[in-house]
Amino acid sequence: MLSLCICGTAITSQYLAEKYKVNTPMLQSFINYCLLFLFYTGILAFQSGSDNLLTILKRKWWKYILLGLADVEANYLIVKAYQYTTLTSVQLLDCFGIPVLMALSWFILYARYRVIHFIAVAVCLLGVGTMVGADILAGREDNSGSDVLIGDILVLLGASLYAVSNVCEEYVVKKLSRQEFLGMVGLFGTIISGIQLLIVEYKDIAGIQWDWKIALLFVAFALCMFCLYSFMPLVIKVTSATSVNLGILTADLYSLFFGLFLFGYKFSGLYILSFTVIMVGFILYCSTPTRTAEPPESSVPPVTSIGIDNLGLKLEENLRETHSTAL
Repeated sequence: MLSLCICGTAITSQYLAEKYKVNTPMLQSFINYCLLFLFYTGILAFQSGSDNLLTILKRKWWKYILLGLADVEANYLIVKAYQYTTLTSVQLLDCFGIPVLMALSWFILYARYRVIHFIAVAVCLLGVGTMVGADILAGREDNSGSDVLIGDILVLLGASLYAVSNVCEEYVVKKLSRQEFLGMVGLFGTIISGIQLLIVEYKDIAGIQWDWKIALLFVAFALCMFCLYSFMPLVIKVTSATSVNLGILTADLYSLFFGLFLFGYKFSGLYILSFTVIMVGFILYCSTPTRTAEPPESSVPPVTSIGIDNLGLKLEENLRETHSTAL
């Protein structure tokens, strides 16, 4: 379901870019953040106690600013990378976020993986490689990119920021609440994307020839993104951010399948094979639950510890107890 939401955002963006020459990714994200703000931040505003919006802002405002910044820039950098590098590079390097996510989960969430999890991730990445090969054979790799190195760096940065955002999402959703995460992302995402929108896309927005079809595509994109953001915490809460990211690798394949009918893509049997391989890896990963290690305790020795300094006192106490018993 999450992959279909991502597929919807990809199709609407492609329609806007190819048919109507509208390239405004920040405006599209801004509308989504506004919806999150109106719905989930509004819920927090009417909560009481520690879940109240003002209480959360007083205690953790700077943490959620960083989270909102990571989320906004991750969305922007990935889309921006398409202007510089190739589709193949974006699809392959975007997978860099999965090992980053696993490393962050190891150190921050204390997730512990088994051998089967690493094998499952390798199988999923093999499926992505098969999909990219199918793209090349089908002739979808037409654009060589204007500056491949810059584009590849943008993809790696965007994928890393996605990993940071997803780990924070898993922590907040499992330790605190889904409403708090979405409300804070909606609040600071709206502010940050709104400022960036005025800086980088002011001219592009002014040049849009608005009609009901373009407006409908913007609405469809915003609804798909809103559903994605609303439902992903529910899935992460019962699984993990890593398993969710493995599952949504199928989003590109759904886009390709729809593209066969909407954009005239050439079909390749490798698409079916890559979908099957990714699903096998995903099921393999979910077949064995990850283990959570206990967080390390404070380095200060507990009070009950004898220690070298207290050894003499302890021996003296034992001698007294022995003498008392003898008497």
